[in-house]
Amino acid sequence: MPFDVAAVRAHFPALQEGVAYFDGPGGSQVPDVVADAVASTMRSGISNRGSITASELRAEYVVKSARQAAADLLGAQPSGVIFGRSMTQLTYDLSRTLARQWKPGDEVIVTKLDHDANIRPWVQAAEANGVRVRWAEFDRATGELPVSAITKLLTERTRVVAVTAASNLLGTRPSIARITPQAHEAGALVYVDGVHLTPHAWVDVESMGADFYACSPYKFLGPHMGIVAARPALLESLRPDKLLPATNAVPERFEYGTLPYELLAGTTAAIDFLADLTPGDGPRRTRLAQSMQALEQHESAMHKRLEAGLAGVARTHGSPDRDRTPTTLFTVDGIGPAVVYRELAARGVNAPAGTFYALECARWLGLGDAGAVRAGIAPYTSESDVDRLIAAVIDLRR
Repeated sequence: MPFDVAAVRAHFPALQEGVAYFDGPGGSQVPDVVADAVASTMRSGISNRGSITASELRAEYVVKSARQAAADLLGAQPSGVIFGRSMTQLTYDLSRTLARQWKPGDEVIVTKLDHDANIRPWVQAAEANGVRVRWAEFDRATGELPVSAITKLLTERTRVVAVTAASNLLGTRPSIARITPQAHEAGALVYVDGVHLTPHAWVDVESMGADFYACSPYKFLGPHMGIVAARPALLESLRPDKLLPATNAVPERFEYGTLPYELLAGTTAAIDFLADLTPGDGPRRTRLAQSMQALEQHESAMHKRLEAGLAGVARTHGSPDRDRTPTTLFTVDGIGPAVVYRELAARGVNAPAGTFYALECARWLGLGDAGAVRAGIAPYTSESDVDRLIAAVIDLRR
């Protein structure tokens, strides 16, 4: 089924401002149906969840609907879906909870490819508990993280492997499905940062083998919050800190305070929007598979157009021949990344510069703390957007 980018763009009020948005990896623009769902929920009578009043039942429905939608998106079980303020907050919470089971001399593995939200919580939890941190390094030339970079570090003392499903800086996609069996054989859990992968690809947490899979709705056209999907049985075995009157049921025992119902409604709307990117029938999970396949084809075409247009006028980082999300990290000779960012913005092109919290990755690449310019393709990216970015960079070179 062909991808109708014009029809998709018609749902994004922000595009009326005339800006070409390539900053989706930091947070996508929002379609009208998501904004409507948030507003409608806030206008409706709503209370704390319960089973007596209409407003209580409405809150209960919003939460259950969002859990089911997230489960459909990720190939998870609704009872294993945890909601939180952000992926970072959820990862900190879970790292502290898991660390209670660690002993001095145990080990955790982190990678230099990851966003700091999947590094620092584990490093700090390890330091607080006398646990050794082992670093997996990626190939600077290709941006690839070989499976062996992680598996060679596994020992019987490894407790957690924290690894990204896609680098938010380079777009590199490690083979999670090949890492998880070996990690499990060593007795380790695998915590996957799927924040950058989820907006661009069909996700199946079960086949991936991830014990925990974290993502952020605001990266896939939704509101600002975080999600972690895990096996309910695994969550049952964990005992996080919680308030005494708060329920001990899973997954609610991991969710602190009253959930943001309006954001949950927006998340459901975003997932429904993704499922309807292309016409189709059947269950939402089936429609998501069809739509995400069409989206990948569209984004891949836009990404190839961008990389071809930047060839010879900018230096791109990471190999274009590898399995990547539609993300381009580039520098322009003789012009600092921050200057390129400002000049592009002046031309109506949003392509920010920095390390984007992938600090270890940027330093390992030799980019330092200044990083580089990042351009990410989104569902609403058109050929015209791509051509504007290319033309702007060429103009800067002149």
